[in-house]
Amino acid sequence: MKQLPLTKQQLIAAMISLSLGSVAQAALTINGSASSESSARMSWGGADSLSEARSIMYKANNSNNGTAIKKVDSGYGTTNITNTNSFGSSNNSFNNTNNYNTTYRGSFGNSNMIPISTDSRSVAVIDAETGESIYEKAADIARPMASITKVMTAMVVLDAGLDMREEITLEPEDFVGPKRASSNLKSGDRLNRAEMLLMALMKSENPAAKSLARNYPGGYNAFIRAMNRKAQDLGMTTAFFGDPTGLDKRNVASSNDLVKMVRAAGNYDVIRRFSTTKSYDFYVSNFSSGNRTYKANNTSSLVRDGSYPIGISKTGFINEAGNCVVMETRVNNRPAIIVILGANSSATRWGDAKNILNSLATRRTV
Repeated sequence: MKQLPLTKQQLIAAMISLSLGSVAQAALTINGSASSESSARMSWGGADSLSEARSIMYKANNSNNGTAIKKVDSGYGTTNITNTNSFGSSNNSFNNTNNYNTTYRGSFGNSNMIPISTDSRSVAVIDAETGESIYEKAADIARPMASITKVMTAMVVLDAGLDMREEITLEPEDFVGPKRASSNLKSGDRLNRAEMLLMALMKSENPAAKSLARNYPGGYNAFIRAMNRKAQDLGMTTAFFGDPTGLDKRNVASSNDLVKMVRAAGNYDVIRRFSTTKSYDFYVSNFSSGNRTYKANNTSSLVRDGSYPIGISKTGFINEAGNCVVMETRVNNRPAIIVILGANSSATRWGDAKNILNSLATRRTV
């Protein structure tokens, strides 16, 4: 049965509900039945991500256990993020308490290495259950990350405790950046903060990301400082962020550091659901040019196809970065994080990704 797109009101309601915390988190069974030990606590995105968020809303609204902690308990324990402020409120305090642990117990060269070769310039694959590196290629060298940047942008937005219902208007400056980039958005377009975040994560719209940074407490420069501060908190020693979109070639990090970023992003249910939404019809208001419907699709062909279990996804491309993608997946009931940077074509990027996913499906799991 075809799933109807959510209305703007339902999207806002889902975002507000997710701000209540981890209560009544529903796990989606991926690739067979899920065991209580390995995946019952893992929240996954995918084709039903927005409708699943709405389901969580109904459960949370009927519960007395609401909490301001925005955390998805993956059950694997190496990354914990606690935020004292609920991002559905209007409290814009900077006094959030964040605790991060992104250490990995494993090391390159262990016996579970997947036997593959890749064509992209830098690749890292981590077993998210054991913390072991199971494939590396130039994974410690900092490279431009392009729109992978928007994962960090989303975390900084969600950490700020801003009202997701607040309407944001795109300004001409939101279309100005280090590079020219195409966009289906226009100056004067009005969307609420939740929709801007969905637009940035799913469709990778640069003006949406820029507007989120511009409407941050303290302004755009404060947002960039927050991005770099969070990277330091996560132990991303090679990372630097110069803008919130990824159009700035100065935005760099190693594949291993981006594993840390993706793992941290997994604690935000909103990022899981929004980054793996296949498509969404945005109702865009604009006083000057009139209102319209913007039909947007996810930039990841793997997400759109739905053949692989993907819990977090973000693509990127600028000339300096090549074709990039980060994702979290679950194969053979084992979670993994995949980072691919510097593919010379989109076909190479997706070829390497499928090669990794297929190898994960055949590796031993005991």
